[in-house]
Amino acid sequence: MTFANLREFIEVLKRDGDLAIIEAPVDPYLELAEIHRRVIEQEGKALLFTNVKGSPFPVVTNLFGTDRRVDLAFGPKPEALMKTIIGATERIMPPTPKAIWGERGLIWDMMKVGMKTVPNSNAPILGELKKSKPLAGLPAITSWQEDGGPFVTLPLVYTESLKSRKKHNLGMYRMQIFDDSTTGMHWQIHKGGGFHYYEAEQRGEALPVSVFLGGPPALIASAIAPLPEHLPELLMASLILGEKLPVVNDPQGGHRMPAEAEFVISGKVPPHLRRPEGPFGDHFGYYSLVHDFPVFQVSHMWHRKDAIYPATIVGKPRQEDYYLGEFLQRLLAPAFPMVMPGVRELWAYAEAGVHALAAAVVRESYSREALSTAFSILGQGQLTLTKFLMLTDQPIDLSRFDVLMETVLERFRPGSDLFVFDETSHDTLDYTSGKLNHGSKAVMLGVGEPIRKLPSQYTEGAIEEITNAKPYCKGCLVVSGASYEREPALAERLLERLSARGTEWPLIILADDADIADGQTSFLWTVFTRFNPADDIYAKAEIKRHHFGYQLPIVIDARMKPGYPDELFPREDIVKLVDSRWSEYKL
Repeated sequence: MTFANLREFIEVLKRDGDLAIIEAPVDPYLELAEIHRRVIEQEGKALLFTNVKGSPFPVVTNLFGTDRRVDLAFGPKPEALMKTIIGATERIMPPTPKAIWGERGLIWDMMKVGMKTVPNSNAPILGELKKSKPLAGLPAITSWQEDGGPFVTLPLVYTESLKSRKKHNLGMYRMQIFDDSTTGMHWQIHKGGGFHYYEAEQRGEALPVSVFLGGPPALIASAIAPLPEHLPELLMASLILGEKLPVVNDPQGGHRMPAEAEFVISGKVPPHLRRPEGPFGDHFGYYSLVHDFPVFQVSHMWHRKDAIYPATIVGKPRQEDYYLGEFLQRLLAPAFPMVMPGVRELWAYAEAGVHALAAAVVRESYSREALSTAFSILGQGQLTLTKFLMLTDQPIDLSRFDVLMETVLERFRPGSDLFVFDETSHDTLDYTSGKLNHGSKAVMLGVGEPIRKLPSQYTEGAIEEITNAKPYCKGCLVVSGASYEREPALAERLLERLSARGTEWPLIILADDADIADGQTSFLWTVFTRFNPADDIYAKAEIKRHHFGYQLPIVIDARMKPGYPDELFPREDIVKLVDSRWSEYKL
């Protein structure tokens, strides 16, 4: 089953009993987000708020907050088609008439991919036009109390290259609403929309921008997919949809619009104009800080006559983006070996904010091939923002991080298999280096046959200044002691003590609370969002031929540091408000 628009999906969820309709009045300032967070934590239903204060539009959230709803939204066909496409590249080489005839079914499916222009009468998006104060009444949500204002959290931001209309980008970039006709445009580094804006600025021209809200679920998936830079997202949406995407020309001028969208916000981003944006409670689980970003000047907004406003809430994992991310990784997995021949499997961990941690199963057909593949991975699109990359040649399930860690540590040779690169790019939302968009990266290899047996239980006795010690998995020990503010040099002293006693643990994580070892989500989120490799990896090493050869043990200081943004916590009075009103929501 595929869905032509948002409301078809909502109707099926309602039929299946997987949609909660909240008719009680709900405030989009903090209250709505707190309800959403409680429901998604329990893997509960999608939420339709029909009485949102200050707006005539209902709001739908948590559409993709379970594996079941993601599978329902997109169905099995996209994954099957992707595997068929990748397989066909081998089957039709060399391209003989017989081989091509054998792929006639695929060729027929691919002929359905693209866009088709429909008449205005068949485009529900043209139901209403707002030109005066176009954003007034939009039920934009404020999710966290320190947020700089209300944000559009599920915008599909469409841009085209000024040099070629065929080169387009559809990305999800948060938009802080400043007033009834102006928003921020949070284009981060290495994002397609940002490339188009840079190109426009070099020409001294404003960049036309259209923001789609709603439409086929396939649009949302394609907007967040880490596609190669020149692969059009609208074609990806068509592939997921299984048919050509219906679009309509904007009678006001500008871009083509998805005919089945709920809202389309149109305008321009002028060159060389910036405005402070943020803070914003983001998917890293912290507040991203105030920085200057481009400004979106809205000229008009189209919407359906009975438009439903789609939104999401971000924060500490797991939120909706986690489930969407897992689907996209499954969908794109068959393509990785084609783009990077040495890669067998690739996985980025949403629990750590995606770009903070990635892993791959790679080919090691000759010595150090894995390292060459690591450079290839770090040179691909948004994967260039990866902070910590772990590689093995063993066929394992990468989604199980404990299995990956044990596999790597059994084979890890510290003198040759750990590389730390300083002065590199960082995800805009990662503040661990103390400098926006800049930081360091690390690559850790574990290939070949095991060279050590890993400990599974800690039996080495008390460690001075350490109050708790717990294994996360075999070979990886999590310990806690004083905070970084009280004892910034504790990691160095810990390394000296463990080295002196000849610990059998190859990797030790120093955290504020060793109990994070109890689960994958808590471990990955805490550890990999709280250290910068060049600053926080401690090991004895010698330099030989310009290479750092490390020695075991390796200590990672994953405590909170001064200058890190604040962790996200809901405001106490909002928690009490939602507690007191819970029965009114009828959830």
